[in-house]
Amino acid sequence: MSALFNFQSLLLVLLLLICTCTYVRGAAPSIVDREREGFLGLFWKCARIGERLSPYVSLACVIMAVMIMLGK
Repeated sequence: MSALFNFQSLLLVLLLLICTCTYVRGAAPSIVDREREGFLGLFWKCARIGERLSPYVSLACVIMAVMIMLGK
């Protein structure tokens, strides 16, 4: 089943995308900061979400991890 049809998998993919983009922007900002518009601008936007909403993203990652570990 695709992640688009399973809500929990879709949330997991979005959280991983946000966390990955934020990490890459912290490690090598020139990669993410080049494109701010268009399709590649999505990665810049995800990095901004990860930076500005860091406590909420972290909490969402912890909740998702607990849900996966419990099998729900």
